[in-house]
Amino acid sequence: MKDNVSAWPGSNPGFKSDANNAADRRIRLAFVEDDDDYREAVTGELGDQGFAVESFCDGITLLDSFAAGAEAEIILLDWNLPSVSGIDLLPELRRRGIALPVVFLTGRSQPAYEKLAFDRGALDFVDKSRGVPILAQRLRLIADSAKTPLKPEFEGNFHCGRLMLKPDVSRAFWDDSDVNLTLTEFKIVHLLASNVGSHVTYRAVYDCMHYVGFIAGSGENGYRTNVRSCIKRIRNKFRVIDPDFAEIDNYQSFGYRWGKA
Repeated sequence: MKDNVSAWPGSNPGFKSDANNAADRRIRLAFVEDDDDYREAVTGELGDQGFAVESFCDGITLLDSFAAGAEAEIILLDWNLPSVSGIDLLPELRRRGIALPVVFLTGRSQPAYEKLAFDRGALDFVDKSRGVPILAQRLRLIADSAKTPLKPEFEGNFHCGRLMLKPDVSRAFWDDSDVNLTLTEFKIVHLLASNVGSHVTYRAVYDCMHYVGFIAGSGENGYRTNVRSCIKRIRNKFRVIDPDFAEIDNYQSFGYRWGKA
């Protein structure tokens, strides 16, 4: 199978949405895989799952396509790619200003590979053996999170179940008891509660703690450790008031949400 790279920027109807078909918009996905048969099979199955997939046989053609004006919402990478491996392609994308969510679809299921992928900035790591339906579900989660409003307006008191936030004084109350959050902790709780039922990525939480693009910690995704520590402190403060507090839910290696969907 030969990838139709040149057609992507303008001729693929799945990648250029029509206003008349907004309700039927398909998630635009760039898929890089060097195995022709596997790439074709996954592309077809993801198409059946509601994705508009443009496939590439290596990272160079992907980069060239973006340079020519291609668009996508998520990049799906294989680890083993010719010329430039998937794990090395990811930071090259960032250097070129392509900040799209990246997911690895690979047969390298060892924890060391998974950790390296997250350290380099991937949002998810899916073993090929899990199958396309599981992959599709995780890709949708990422796409939905990208559409979620992540900058709550700090105006007026905010109520979410037993939680009440007072943005004007940066105070949070659980069952009318002050949780005694720091300003940073308050900002995180407000971010999560303002997107109740939807996952917020580690990166979005970290941006809320500092500012967009701020980096600290080891590796490109070392900030995850800082986010986990802060979430742990927040949970502990709520549990001082309510030992059964369980509103902050974690989606492993992706992020957190307030409450259940």
